[in-house]
Amino acid sequence: VSHSQFLICIYIRVTMEQWGGKYEFLLSCIGYCVGLGNVWRFPYLCYRNGGGVFLIPYFIMLIVTGVPLFLMELSLGQYGAAGPITVWKCCPLLKGIGIGMLCVSTLVCLYYNVIIAWTFYYLGSSFQSPLPWSCENCSHSTGIGSTPHTTLNWISGRKQMRNMCGHICAISSCSEQVLGVVGSKGLHDPGPVRWPLALCLLAAWIIIFLCMLKGIRSSGKVVYVTATFPYFVLIVLIIRGATLEGSLQGVAFYLTPDWSRLANAQVWNDAASQIFYSLGIGVGGLLSMASYNKFDNNVIRDTIVITTGNCCTSFFAGFAIFSVLGHMAYRKGVPVGEVADTGPGLAFVAYPEALALLPGSVFWSIMFFLMLFMLGVDTLFGNMEGITTAVLDEFPHLRGNPLQKSLFLGALCFFFYLMGLLLVTNGGIYWFTLIDSFSTSFGLIIITLFMCIGISFFYGVNQFCQDILDMIRHCPPWCGKVLIYFKACWVFCTPFLLLVSLHLN
Repeated sequence: VSHSQFLICIYIRVTMEQWGGKYEFLLSCIGYCVGLGNVWRFPYLCYRNGGGVFLIPYFIMLIVTGVPLFLMELSLGQYGAAGPITVWKCCPLLKGIGIGMLCVSTLVCLYYNVIIAWTFYYLGSSFQSPLPWSCENCSHSTGIGSTPHTTLNWISGRKQMRNMCGHICAISSCSEQVLGVVGSKGLHDPGPVRWPLALCLLAAWIIIFLCMLKGIRSSGKVVYVTATFPYFVLIVLIIRGATLEGSLQGVAFYLTPDWSRLANAQVWNDAASQIFYSLGIGVGGLLSMASYNKFDNNVIRDTIVITTGNCCTSFFAGFAIFSVLGHMAYRKGVPVGEVADTGPGLAFVAYPEALALLPGSVFWSIMFFLMLFMLGVDTLFGNMEGITTAVLDEFPHLRGNPLQKSLFLGALCFFFYLMGLLLVTNGGIYWFTLIDSFSTSFGLIIITLFMCIGISFFYGVNQFCQDILDMIRHCPPWCGKVLIYFKACWVFCTPFLLLVSLHLN
């Protein structure tokens, strides 16, 4: 690195704000990583890919790809003290990686807050008794008959539907009242804006704006609540689920091992994709949040704590989900596989229906959707931080003027709101699925592959390891030994597995 580039890094590091304490950074990263995918995606992947056996490829992919890439991104941000674009002044040839991160962050922010808007809508609807998606509040004469079978298939994730009142009511509530897909024929026919959802989306962006108005000084305080409350709800749901009839069948369905699945390449690909999905690698959020750390922060320790906490959360969330789904299957007299689902189908159909069967269903529904809301907000904090830090680093005069900085943040949130209106039309779910399916998974593998190759072979893996040791001034003996392992991963194992994942995708 040239002397002038080094001085630029030092100038940015000194003039930028820093976290109020190490716990603010840890909670922000945990909140960013522990998102909706931990609740609605991992448990489904676990049971679909051999139950407890799925943990073997999952933790192997975590150790060989997830943790090394996580450490690389945190170290890059902390040492360079800059966002996803400016940090590549150390190697301008790789600046395109930062631009790629910025593009992916933009797409994620565009559709992720729509999920928060759905959650907001369901949270408000949960204050009704009976719940809108319960049998007591279901009218078979309207809505259900007009819901296309393809819509039911998309939401439920199954090719065949059983004639179950509660399930049909939950699907009808989701498809008509929230998604509005009954009035759209596809991408070419978005239809009118769903104004209740548009208002929820506006409220969600206003909350994001207010929480990030003072940068990490404000969002760093918010995460004390938003990052810890979901754990409280998960613990309560696990305890409540353990007392329900049929819960053991649900947990057994979740964990029963199928050793033959280890020979299936798709299982390993699902494990890799879930690691990327849950850790938030390659989007720029981790890099940006780490750029506000003190220079001597122990980044290796933080990596181990955050990645371990994230993956343990995914595993234990499965108990909260499948214990309640097991009870619903018991009540309906059907196999657990008939009620288990993934993605929006789990969060907005299957699980709300299961909660509607419990005594005090209004309370449990409020707690569940409040948890989803906070999980979504925390993740969006990190993605928005990646965008704002990248732009403010490229235009430093905005950072020095609080008014201009606030106006920029407000304009950014308003831009995302206007773009997000397309996703809350009658056909918005088709656009949502398109962006969610094709904008992140493939792009993240490309970005992280080039980041790994660029740091290892262009910047120099030995120099990068020395940079990490320079940051950890009082380096414990184990840190140096662990770096030897990470060096081997960055040069050999991680790029190879990323290429394999790229081929499978």
